[in-house]
Amino acid sequence: MTKTAMRVTLVTETYPPEINGVAITLGRAVEALQARGHEVTLIRPRQAGESPNPGLMPALPLFFYRQVRLGYATPITLQRWLRDWGSEIVHIATEGPLGLAALIAARRLHIPVVTSFHTNFDQYAAHYGLSLLGHGARIYLRAFHNAGKLTLVPSQGTLDRLRMQGFQQLRRWGRGVDTVRFHPQWRDDTLRESLGLGPEGRLLLYVGRLAPEKNLTPLITAFRTLRRNGLTAVLVLVGDGPLRPGFSRLSQEGILCVGMQQGMDLARWYASADLFCFPSCSETFGNVVLEAEASGLPILAYDCPGVNEQVSDAVHGLLLPPGSDWAPMLQLLSKDSGLRQKFGAAGRLRAESQSWMHSFDVLEAAYREQLGSKPAPP
Repeated sequence: MTKTAMRVTLVTETYPPEINGVAITLGRAVEALQARGHEVTLIRPRQAGESPNPGLMPALPLFFYRQVRLGYATPITLQRWLRDWGSEIVHIATEGPLGLAALIAARRLHIPVVTSFHTNFDQYAAHYGLSLLGHGARIYLRAFHNAGKLTLVPSQGTLDRLRMQGFQQLRRWGRGVDTVRFHPQWRDDTLRESLGLGPEGRLLLYVGRLAPEKNLTPLITAFRTLRRNGLTAVLVLVGDGPLRPGFSRLSQEGILCVGMQQGMDLARWYASADLFCFPSCSETFGNVVLEAEASGLPILAYDCPGVNEQVSDAVHGLLLPPGSDWAPMLQLLSKDSGLRQKFGAAGRLRAESQSWMHSFDVLEAAYREQLGSKPAPP
């Protein structure tokens, strides 16, 4: 018997063509739900160059991180939108003003709300000199998510941390990876040669936001030590963010910023590298780590929640104690090709078991469960 289709409204501050882990995950989820016969409508900020549309809301940049734009609308506006469209379930993926207005509107209409937790905003405050906001942000995030019926989180470590902080009704919603797009076969020797790297040279890769919360200083410091010790190496930073102007001035040191990359361009960077370096300690999952593993790369990272669920120490790469010096292990992996090949092969094998299909099964089941428990309106 065919399951009935659902009418889902997704509310999010970020969505393709924006390039980040949250946007990519949500874009894939919408495509999968629509392919399964469900109707999905979006409420999100209007992006640059887009024409006005009923589901596209005005937005303003976040004052301390202008690459992030926060949408805004009144609960009354969204209440009318949800009622007129006939939404059966509302999924709120971000906790900004737009998400809050949608939460209020959905509760007024007695529409079940599923939220998803993607970003540790409470931890980010300290990186921008706003430590006093961290506690307040934690209180707000807890109240926001507990007001919904269910909160989906990307990793067990994140789930455990949120549960300790008083978040309720949590369920793990993992991620997958496209193992055809991200594959070692896309290695491009011409790309490496353009960087001045021969067979003995090393291409080290970081993919992600160029922002304080990504903790890039230990990597930069260790890379400089590596070069001083005589190894021919280039560190490529893929991504954008507030730190990019400063990093762009380091090309004479072998540190190159290549901006945002996507599609096959991104796949070639992964496959052409020798080592994936990811010093972030603020991840809820680490999509880029899984992409690197699918590309056959060994991983060097800190042993922190989210990332350490993607990488087993001494199996897929090396995990360092938080705060420790990267230089010795960066030197070891840069010089030991056998160890890199061993870790890279194990990572590729792990990635092949990480299916997006299972992720979408979990999401669809969560929606159906909440619809099944929906109380009759008064």
